[in-house]
Amino acid sequence: MTTQTEQPQLDMQKVEAFGGRALGLLNDAALVAMLSIGHKTRLLDTLATLPPSTSQQIADAANLNERYVREWLGAVVTARIVEYNPVDKTYWFPREHAAMLTREAGPNNMANWAQAIVELTKATEASVTECFRTGGGVPYSAFPGFQKLMADLSGMVFDGVLVSNVLPHVPGVVQQLEQGIEVADVGCGSGHAINLMAKAFPNSRFAGYDFSPDGIAAARSEAAAWGLRNAAFQVQDAAALNVRDRFDFITTFDSIHDQAYPGKVLKNIANALKPGGTYLMVDEGTSSYLEENIDHPMGTLLYSVSVLHCMTVSLAQGGEGLGTMWGEQLARKMLADAGFTVQEVKRVEGDIENAYYITTKAR
Repeated sequence: MTTQTEQPQLDMQKVEAFGGRALGLLNDAALVAMLSIGHKTRLLDTLATLPPSTSQQIADAANLNERYVREWLGAVVTARIVEYNPVDKTYWFPREHAAMLTREAGPNNMANWAQAIVELTKATEASVTECFRTGGGVPYSAFPGFQKLMADLSGMVFDGVLVSNVLPHVPGVVQQLEQGIEVADVGCGSGHAINLMAKAFPNSRFAGYDFSPDGIAAARSEAAAWGLRNAAFQVQDAAALNVRDRFDFITTFDSIHDQAYPGKVLKNIANALKPGGTYLMVDEGTSSYLEENIDHPMGTLLYSVSVLHCMTVSLAQGGEGLGTMWGEQLARKMLADAGFTVQEVKRVEGDIENAYYITTKAR
């Protein structure tokens, strides 16, 4: 029997089991939005009438934009709703699944219930649905709560592992930070990562760049509250960053895949680094190939987030629409094209989502 001051020990097997269930809930919640879009655009109904088909064939049959259809297919394939053949890159909707997710199912159409659930939310899903028909994208301004959401999500990771676990993975950087170097975070959001590093390493100087005035305002407010004199923030489109050979160390945290012109941003980062400088790119730890993401524990969720935010925000700016699931193979190529040498790609305990690319700029 335990007293009021005693706490029973955690059953770690139960913790891990519930953690898996919680992650499954997030995947399934994201899938609800995908099923709603599939219902509204009649993608599910169209798929049910087709033989194994490519994303372009499916998009043509549904009279929809292929890029959106392809990313949506990633979500429903990883959810095991649609099957995928990587050899000929075709998709197949099993009849047994269609029997519960199309208008032919009548009152048993669960996709209709998915639509009802999404309609009760305050998301911009309706705008994204229109993009399936017309292309283009939904601008960042349509997501007024996203900045705070990302600050909350990333803050949990930064507070737990950034200074104690992430930075020590980068060879020599902790010692350099202690001695005093120039550091930048590009796409810094609300600036929490910069402020944490500035607080931990008072001899170094830190700059944060982000195109969101609200994010920069939040970053400056936190820096002031913490009494930091070595952190500065600037509203800046990363694609227009024009800095040469200034920084010893540059970081980005889950921001490259959101960019309208990620290749240009990576080149600007290379230009801003001093010769021999280090760039730490933290971004989604996925493959560039759908078939290798099917067993990813967050696959459905990440493809869905791509459809509903990351890809569409980029396309709204006339950008490349790289998407959340751009993957390691493409990331390595783009880093090399920008002038970086990838020294190592690491995983960090406590962060199941991201890969940590440790790169250097040629001298």
